[in-house]
Amino acid sequence: MPYRYLFIVLCFCMLAGCAKPRIKNMEVTAYCGCGECCNWERGSWDYLKLDFWNEYISSGPREGEPYSGLTASGTKPNEPQPGLFSRDSLKHPWMIPFRIVFPWLILPEPGTVAADTDYYPFGTEIFVPGYGYGEIEDRGSAIKGPRRLDIYYDDHDEALEWGREDVDVYFYD
Repeated sequence: MPYRYLFIVLCFCMLAGCAKPRIKNMEVTAYCGCGECCNWERGSWDYLKLDFWNEYISSGPREGEPYSGLTASGTKPNEPQPGLFSRDSLKHPWMIPFRIVFPWLILPEPGTVAADTDYYPFGTEIFVPGYGYGEIEDRGSAIKGPRRLDIYYDDHDEALEWGREDVDVYFYD
């Protein structure tokens, strides 16, 4: 008897298919975790800049407070990692042995994306062509409106290379 219900559920899932993503043309900019992109500086004038190992927010309403480097949702920002079974494995087959030897490279990991959370809540999964899969985990002070996104890079030069582009972004609800 329970197998019949399982069969019905499986048939329903197969007939329903996968949800199609929504596609929106958006203005996508890039940022990194450096002081220039995230408005922080080393040392505080309270200590005559002698505590140069500490980082403090240099402008905005939280000026002078310690800078944690975390996103608005409380996670550590990262670039997308393609994982073992991806199109990147076809483009760069020499990376497959490294991904097998280092098990944390087998699973894909989405990158960090900043958006206006009035329009896109934290946890929204997206795909940005040229960047990869990402998850909205941050909000930026300059990211306002439904047509703006900010993608995270580990390297400042890569963020500058991306610059500002109008891209068709795929949203997975």
